Amino acid sequence: MGDDSQSWTAAPAAAERARSVLAAAWSCSVTAEGTREELVGAHTVTEDGRVLVTVPEDSALLAAAICAPRGEPSAVLEFADVAPVPVRGRIRARLWLAGWFSVEEGQLAFRPTRVVLRQASGAVVVDLDEFAAAVPDPLTTAEARLLTHLADCHADAVERLTRLVEHDSLHGAVRVQPLAVDRHGLTLRIERARAHGDVRLAFHAPADDVAQLTERMHVLLTQASAASCPRALQRQRTDGDG
Repeated sequence: MGDDSQSWTAAPAAAERARSVLAAAWSCSVTAEGTREELVGAHTVTEDGRVLVTVPEDSALLAAAICAPRGEPSAVLEFADVAPVPVRGRIRARLWLAGWFSVEEGQLAFRPTRVVLRQASGAVVVDLDEFAAAVPDPLTTAEARLLTHLADCHADAVERLTRLVEHDSLHGAVRVQPLAVDRHGLTLRIERARAHGDVRLAFHAPADDVAQLTERMHVLLTQASAASCPRALQRQRTDGDG
């Protein structure tokens, strides 16, 4: 591969990943002034990363927003990124936003003053300007549907993709499932008897929509087929499997 293809081997930047978690989340936990509430389907996100929350008039969060000093951290919002496919260790990331609420047109508008993203690789503080300027991965809203379809209907394709994984990474594996997909690549979860690990298969170029993702997946599968024994491939074609 050329140098251009190598630029897509890295995972999304922290700010983009944080915005993707925020865009996909359906629920969140809010802690403010000693009060903790679990909200489901109550928030939306603006283009600059502010979170708009709709709460009942008697909500303790509304009172906290009115009483808290403006400009000081008055609340913490927590979001969990849960893998759509059942795997061991299903929470892929957690996102914490610390900041303050203000009341805008009957809603609570939360402006973050600190953003922390925690993934398997560790926690990182996301730059606020980068967070505000970032956009979610273009596959974020389709990811759950895409991964569950891959796992439920194309287990043979997942098995074939393991040919692109180094042999040592598959040692002791009892199950391999698709864990995540973004414009840069596909991540597989390799489960062993008492542990698990993740392997990333990078695309040769970014995928900005589902049509491009389909093409990128076909390229990976072609590469996986080429990585197998030629005699085995010939036997599959003869039997009608290839």
